[in-house]
Formats: sequence, C-alpha cells, structure tokens
Amino acid sequence: MTSFITIVITSPDKISSESSLIVELIESGAVDFVHLRKPGFSLKEMKCLIDSIPESIHGHLRLHSHFALLNEYNLAGAHLNSRCPDLPVNARSLTKSCHSLDEIYNAASQFEYFTLSPVFDSISKSGYKAKFNLKELKGKFGTQTVIGLGGIIPSLFPILYQAGFAGAAMLGYVWRQPERKNEIIKEIQKYKNLCCSI
Repeated sequence: MTSFITIVITSPDKISSESSLIVELIESGAVDFVHLRKPGFSLKEMKCLIDSIPESIHGHLRLHSHFALLNEYNLAGAHLNSRCPDLPVNARSLTKSCHSLDEIYNAASQFEYFTLSPVFDSISKSGYKAKFNLKELKGKFGTQTVIGLGGIIPSLFPILYQAGFAGAAMLGYVWRQPERKNEIIKEIQKYKNLCCSI
C-alpha cells in the first residue's frame, strides 16, 4: 500500500477552537502534519498556540517561522519559505515551499519534502491562479517528494496522485468552514484511502 501524505496549513488568522481541530485532524489519522503558518504571530503567540496542543501531537507540527522554538519543543521540524528562508541549525527535519520545478531541482538534498504551488486556483487567496499543467508534471519530480498545494480539496487527491505528487496540502478547504470538521475529516480520510488503494 502506497502512502499519500496529507498536510493542513493553519489559517494566518486566529481561529476559534483552532487547537482542538488540529488535534482532531492528527488523532483521526486524516492528516499527517499540520504546518503552523502564522505570519503575524509574535514568538509569544506562537508559544501559546503550541502550548494549547498536547505534547503527543507535537511531532506532527511543523513551524513556518520562529524557528528558535525548535529548541523548546519536540516538533516535526521547520518549513522554509520566502519570509523565513534561512536554514535553522536545530530542526529535526526540513521542508520547503517552491513555486517552480527549478526551485525543486536546485534545492539542497536535505529536504524531506517540498510543497509546489499553486496547483489549482487558490481557495484562500483571491486571484492566485493555477500555474501548472498536471499532465506535463508527471515524471518530472525525479526522486524528490513533492506535495501539491493551492486550491486543494480531498476529491482532487487522486488527480494529484496520478500526476506524481506524494501528497496534498490544504488551507482554505479546512479553515473557511471549520465547524464542518467531522465532514472535513471524513472527506480527507475517504480520498486519502482511495489514493493508497490505487
């Protein structure tokens, strides 16, 4: 059985009951990692968010900023992006945001996976349009582990899988209606399992 990596990226905004939904996403097995992406958060606010999540979940959390906190918590690692591009020395593992195949090809080999976006028209960013022809991407990733990002909903998982993506990352689908959490978790599980059975 082939695994299909599922990731949820937090909303940049403060969300009611955010930490409880993060816990449910991980504990249900629907999601493998949650990326803590809060561009406007201070170090103290990020600490408060992490502290609101049980330690048993910390190994599934990846930071997009405030990498110094990797010294204080046993987190999955750091995700490098245009705001925070410098390699932290204290990360258990590293991942990276990319917006072209060249960025992936030219990246160092120490990255566990890359997110490539936008794959579809964004749900959360108005005017952020799909940039890639999925049929042309097939076979282009080589040995790199690449996660599709941008406009992802669970029913698109099989399309991404067939195009050679190792997984999918979601943002808008989860956080635009977090009160639908039970339905969201079931949908993610359904299509993740479908990819694993292909």
